[in-house]
Amino acid sequence: MSTSAMNSRQRVLAALGRQPVDRTPVCNPTSVATVELMDLVDAPFPAANREAELMARLAATGYTELGFDSIMPVFSIIQESAALGCKIQWEQKDNWPTVKMREPIWTSVDDIDITPGLLTHPDTRCVLDALTILRREYGNEAAIIGKTMGPWSLAYHCFGVEPFLLMSLDDPDQTKRILDVLKEVTVDFGIAQVEAGADALTLPDHATGDLVSGSYYERYLRDLHIEFAERIPCPIILHICGRTVDRMEFIAQTGMAAFHYDSKNKPAESREIVGERISLVGNINNPETLFSKQPEDVAAEVVKNLDAGVQLIGPECAIPLQTSIENLRAIPSAVQEWHALRN
Repeated sequence: MSTSAMNSRQRVLAALGRQPVDRTPVCNPTSVATVELMDLVDAPFPAANREAELMARLAATGYTELGFDSIMPVFSIIQESAALGCKIQWEQKDNWPTVKMREPIWTSVDDIDITPGLLTHPDTRCVLDALTILRREYGNEAAIIGKTMGPWSLAYHCFGVEPFLLMSLDDPDQTKRILDVLKEVTVDFGIAQVEAGADALTLPDHATGDLVSGSYYERYLRDLHIEFAERIPCPIILHICGRTVDRMEFIAQTGMAAFHYDSKNKPAESREIVGERISLVGNINNPETLFSKQPEDVAAEVVKNLDAGVQLIGPECAIPLQTSIENLRAIPSAVQEWHALRN
């Protein structure tokens, strides 16, 4: 494909495939929803997490109002867990819905019950319907990105973080059996989203640097992630928070299209590890830079990523809901200015 006059969709998909682009795309694999954007289009939380039309309307602002090249409508990480029976605290406009992980629904692999209604539950159906709306309205212009949670994250939600981590130490066999059962939720929901209109998928699997080591990633998740890349028919963007350089070598072996990486990792260091085997997406800091600093500070982080050869630029994770639109718009502005100076 020629790199002249690419539209946003072409630009994102080319970068995910490590192909030439006319300029580096600005991509949001996780949420860029804010309270300000909710008010702008009258699509507030919690309704925008549960009603497809509102979900699509709010998600589209990432493209129409912020100037990003992608649209990602799954603002939370709880849609599948709600369908599996977890207790959800839906919160209000200024906070994300969360799983009540102090009230786990399962204690062993034998408890797992994945009902046939997983994809027809209102909270998963909402995502599929929102993707269909976005595909119809923006599918020829912007990259539509869905989200399917990985089995490690689902295990946290269903078993509780501490019980599951203790199990991974004390009973590795049962841990692997749990992950092997839960992986089918990841695959089924992922494929359903592709069929509904997603061009690519974010796959969060929260084996974060704060909680588990790189060797844990290799032991429990690398082979599963290879399987996801083989079974789900679209580019996958793996997301793991925290300092993750100790597992980037293993992540680069998965065959996934990209890794959405945290600001705790330096762009140049990360690029050196993964090379050309996987694209990087990120890693503009959320809690300090985007939330509380100025547009020029945002631009400085964008430039560090561009100078390092990071293929897609965006926030490191779901942004604080009170983030200013001005700081978010600084990301595509800085990308465009960087490229203009080099043309």
